[in-house]
Amino acid sequence: MKISIITATFNSENSLKETLNSLFNQDYNNIESIIIDGNSTDSTLGIVERFHNKSKNIKLISEPDDGIYDALNKGLALATGDLIGFVHSDDLLASSEVISELVSEIQNENLDGVYGDLQYVDKENTNKIIRFWKSCEFKPNLLREGWMPPHPTLFLKKEVYEKYGLFDLSFNISADYDFMLRVLNDSQLKFGYLPKVITKMRVGGTSNRSLENIIKKTREDYRAIKINKIGNFLTLIRKNTSKLKQFF
Repeated sequence: MKISIITATFNSENSLKETLNSLFNQDYNNIESIIIDGNSTDSTLGIVERFHNKSKNIKLISEPDDGIYDALNKGLALATGDLIGFVHSDDLLASSEVISELVSEIQNENLDGVYGDLQYVDKENTNKIIRFWKSCEFKPNLLREGWMPPHPTLFLKKEVYEKYGLFDLSFNISADYDFMLRVLNDSQLKFGYLPKVITKMRVGGTSNRSLENIIKKTREDYRAIKINKIGNFLTLIRKNTSKLKQFF
């Protein structure tokens, strides 16, 4: 099974090396790295070039884009893997066995997608855990309770993207939530939970970078809930309050 990993970058010189090391140190070899760069002006492209000299299985686009979801859509268009996931330039895979374990879970259980747990870590010290997003076994009714898996840990078969298309660019912050609601609500698809940390995410993401973005994300989340006809305003409240336990 071939794996495509999509990484969106923009002036990511401070973290990209660690991100790519976590990818190329995997004990699973059949991995395609797709890097979509937003026309960086720092040493990001030089870092990519050094990795490309070691491994030819890297695809790179560097050009202006319309935000992260536009970049991810470009990556999806290039992906040739049987299974597709995202490792953003501020993130890293938690261990060298992550991909092989995800593949085993997909194959052994005949799944369409698999997800796991996520750690929010300190920007400078990725061994320092700030929040822990512990997920659970998938049940469709959980969507109405505001539940969703951590998107950076979600790996889906290429056929799922062929069925549901790309991220909706009318969402600036919540396109991943909208996409997951579409996909996870499909009773014909089968999803599995791997109870281990898949991804470490450095704190300081777009959605929680300012009060303005928090308000904007809340509005977009509610629009996604209404568009996909999954729940109501209580769904949104439960989605937000469920995050509190991640700090304890």
